[in-house]
This record gives sequence, structure tokens and C-alpha cells, in this order.
Amino acid sequence: MLQQTRVAAVIPFYERFLKRFPTAAALAKAPESDVLTLWAGLGYYSRARNLHKAARRIVELGGFPSSFEQIRQLPGVGDYTAAAVSSIAFDQPHAAVDGNVLRVLSRFTAEPGDIGATAVRRRLAETANQLLDPKRPGEFNQALMELGALICLPREPQCGACPLSADCRAFSQGRQRELPIKLRKPSPVITKRTLLLIRRGGRILLRRRGPEESPMAGFWELPEAAQLPQAELRGEIASFRHTIMQHLYEVEVAEARIRSKPRGYVWLMEDDLDEIPLSTMARKALRALEL
Repeated sequence: MLQQTRVAAVIPFYERFLKRFPTAAALAKAPESDVLTLWAGLGYYSRARNLHKAARRIVELGGFPSSFEQIRQLPGVGDYTAAAVSSIAFDQPHAAVDGNVLRVLSRFTAEPGDIGATAVRRRLAETANQLLDPKRPGEFNQALMELGALICLPREPQCGACPLSADCRAFSQGRQRELPIKLRKPSPVITKRTLLLIRRGGRILLRRRGPEESPMAGFWELPEAAQLPQAELRGEIASFRHTIMQHLYEVEVAEARIRSKPRGYVWLMEDDLDEIPLSTMARKALRALEL
């Protein structure tokens, strides 16, 4: 859940998720729709599907794998997660390199390249493995993460409190605020969209994305004006912005009416919306309307 998402935003989702799925076995047995419903609002839904698959794989294995290589093979697990879990839980010597660690190492070595480049990240990961204490890999990894989170801060590094400052090249060169080097990201692509709120007798018209509509397959969403040209628009009732990666969506929500239910759409009771996986954009629209 913490991949691409802030801790404060994750905590309530984490608590609800664990209450519903306290074990890997409980998660493995759950239907995907239940998993997506509990995840709805966090975004990046491939994470939920991979977590579900990983739980099933863990049940097949008879327990959680204990080696880096086995953990790395779980769906949705990359090098960082595998290194963090294997080192902290099983004392295996693998450096866990997250954003905080990359920042620490880029300053420590005065890395001249763009920290977003794959080659630079690979080079810093190799440095981390060279520095790793093989006898206490879990403690080393956690210490380096905390150093980046609390001392080696992005804008105002606390070099006076840093235990590595004597050996830090950026500090000795007076360049700690210049590093790491981050090239500018491209400007976001702005797209305007109009969602339709079509109600009838305490029900709302929705459609469910098909299995071919990855990565949001299985999620329910409000219709768009372009999808229902026959709908009679009654005016804008809300607006909001929604960001996905480099895409910025400027969304208008318009009230509309329709004579008959179009093919592929379903009338769902408003009171049942918390029981289904709604897309984040649909949730934002309904929240803006306080539904």
C-alpha cells in the first residue's frame, strides 16, 4: 500500500484491510471484487491484484518464503520489497534501496547523474550492497532509510546531526543542497472529461469495466458524456481535478437524464455503493456531491 502512496493516506485503508483479511489465507480465499472494494480509493489497482495473487501463492507454498529469491518471485514484489523483507525478517544480506536511501547515497558519493536514470539507480544500489553490514543487514537497511527520512532531508539536510558527514563527498564539497540531481519532469497532459450523474428512484446508472479494460478491470464507474450522446444534460453540478501519473484530468460532473437504460449499464442503489469497487474518479465525483 505504501508504494506511490503517503503513510497518512494509507493507514485507514491498511487498518480496514487487515480487519477484513487478517491472514494470507483469508485474503487468498476472498473474491477479487471484495479485495478491490477494500482497496478502492488508493489507486494503482494492480497492487491489489498482485497482493491477492501473492496471498494465494503463499498459501500454495505452505507459508511465507524466507529467501530473497523466493520473495522476489511473489507477484508484485520488486527488488526493494524483497530486500527489505529478507534482510529485516530473515537477516539476509541484501541492500534495500528506496527513495530515501537513493538520496543519502547520491550525496554520500556526490553522484553526478540524474537520480531518475536507471543506470544511476543501479550504480547507487551496487554502492549500497558494498556498504551493507552482512552481519546486521536488517538494522543497516532500516538505519539508512531513517537517515534519509529524518536527517538527509530533500531541501534542508541536517548535516550537523549526520553520522556520515565526515565521509560525505557532497558535504565536503558544500553541494549537499544541489544533490541529488533531478531532471525536470515533463509537463502533465491535461484532459477534460465530463461524468454524468443519472439517477432514478434512488438508483444511479453505472457501468462495470470489462476484463480487457486494464488496469481498472472490474471497477464500476460513472458514464461519460462521450459514451452516452443520447443523454439529456441538465447542467454542471460539481467539478474536481484528478491526477494519474503524468495525466491531469479536469473533471466536470453534470446531472443528466436518459429515456432507457443503455446496453452495458446497470442501475445500482445509492445505499449499496460502499459495497462495490468504485473507480477513484467515480468516488471523487460522488464525494463532491456528498452522496
